[in-house]
Amino acid sequence: MRFFPIVLVFLAAACSGEEPANHAPQDAASSAAMTLAPLWIATGFSAPEGVAAAPGGGYFISNVAGEGDAKDGEGWISILSEDGEIVETRFAEGLDAPKGMAVLNGALYVADIDTVRRYDAITGESRGEIVIDGAKFLNDATNWQGSVYVSDSATARIFRIDGDSVNVWLADEKLGGVNGLLGSDEKLLISTMDTGSLYEASSTKELTMIADGMIDADGIGIVGGGGWLVSAWRGDIFSVSPKGEVTKLLDTREQEILQNDLSVFGDTVIVPNWRPGTVTAWRVAR
Repeated sequence: MRFFPIVLVFLAAACSGEEPANHAPQDAASSAAMTLAPLWIATGFSAPEGVAAAPGGGYFISNVAGEGDAKDGEGWISILSEDGEIVETRFAEGLDAPKGMAVLNGALYVADIDTVRRYDAITGESRGEIVIDGAKFLNDATNWQGSVYVSDSATARIFRIDGDSVNVWLADEKLGGVNGLLGSDEKLLISTMDTGSLYEASSTKELTMIADGMIDADGIGIVGGGGWLVSAWRGDIFSVSPKGEVTKLLDTREQEILQNDLSVFGDTVIVPNWRPGTVTAWRVAR
């Protein structure tokens, strides 16, 4: 683990680059309402992509450890402590290209290309797998209303898993490059890469767009007091206000630091960085 030097603090007022399409920049007063303060950077990962809260505290981190669509058996899951120390390097291993994860009923579900692999969330023992017919690039996963939902970025579909049963829950042309999923009360939050959109879906599958223009959108986090954080895997983190106003808080593309499956736990933001193989923690504040 290493700590940020002060010069690496990126806030909305200091970042450069164009604002997302179709959204005017927020004024100084509104953009200052949400800021990121650096906490720590953890090292020692291989193409880390996904994060989920571990039952015993800390975070599961998925390591692709190769190409994102390669069935090479080189991927693994690590456990990271809340202060950025690796607790267990290989909690589960032998996966292909593990990405998004979700925990439900004591089981860790991992999206792995065309298969969802399950493990005991405490011991790491395998609980079997579900091969999803027709899936090509399973990406994120979330626990919502007692089921696990998994996105397929290559086919613009979202699958629902109940026990050993899997069904296409939603297929819509608006979901081109569907990526991030986050269950939240009565709504399922969804991000897409093609248009960089943040949607919410009801349990009746009605889609409502909250914001767009965040191309290559990836992880989604809910911020206390209202609004969201959205990462774009090429190297951006955006804030989205309850009115759908988008502000870029961070841009690390020139540094070649990717911002992948952003997740928010309380006021802590955890972001795996596929490249250079780190996990970054921030404190979100207003």
